[in-house]
Amino acid sequence: MTRNVAIIGHPVSHSRSPLIHGYWLARHGIDGAYGVRAVAPGDIDSFLAAFAASGLVGGNVTVPHKEAAFRACAARDAVAEALGAVNTLWLEDGALHGANTDVHGFLANLDAAEPDWARALGEAVVLGAGGAARAVVYGLLQRGVDRVVVANRTRARGEALRDTFGPRVLPIDWRDLGGRLVGCRLLVNTTSLGMKGQPPLDIDLSPLSPDALVTDIVYVPLETPLLKAAKARGLATVDGLGMLLHQAVPGFERWFGVRPEVTAELRALVIADLKAKGQLA
Repeated sequence: MTRNVAIIGHPVSHSRSPLIHGYWLARHGIDGAYGVRAVAPGDIDSFLAAFAASGLVGGNVTVPHKEAAFRACAARDAVAEALGAVNTLWLEDGALHGANTDVHGFLANLDAAEPDWARALGEAVVLGAGGAARAVVYGLLQRGVDRVVVANRTRARGEALRDTFGPRVLPIDWRDLGGRLVGCRLLVNTTSLGMKGQPPLDIDLSPLSPDALVTDIVYVPLETPLLKAAKARGLATVDGLGMLLHQAVPGFERWFGVRPEVTAELRALVIADLKAKGQLA
């Protein structure tokens, strides 16, 4: 019997998740299907309440429904509890369960690209303080980074992260960013700046340590202005596509019983799709 899974969001037609999971289903010869369910914000609570009757055995949740999914779950994993957001759903004994795999995706992406990135890392700088930053900050703290500096144009949002995760989080004003970049070895952009259709992220990278790693969770375009500027300085960079690919792994394993691999072939498939839609640059 075909096991049906879907990505749930609004809007959601742009999602690459059906492409990613479809690749793995074909590769492993699994009788499954991964579709799209566009659910308006006003309908999400009733949709999730009736999830057992939806014909789905599980699903991914994207914006703006991750908090609603958190509320709807009878049980959640520790990461979801820490973040207050769920992006992966499944049914267990008829009840809706949830997890958050964004932290796994972020860390696994860095591990795959730069295996020693966290070694003796005393401080990291994170740009932004929204939902994505919440996952990144939590992941960095879990990995043992001594201090995570959060720079955001609204300082109160950075202070909220400190209130949640403790004194190892240091919120700063955006105007003070330059001073915190001196000798910095890990810079993470979680803002929408640099995304296709958004203003570029215009900051001076010269204070960064020569061995710094710069990463951007944005993957449209694949090489953001921030990553391009970092490469021009000879710094190591990691784009955001790997986070998307790696965060999908635990869900697929949960729904279909096989742990898939993030391969060069899969990455090339998604990049080809980005190129075909004019979103590569």
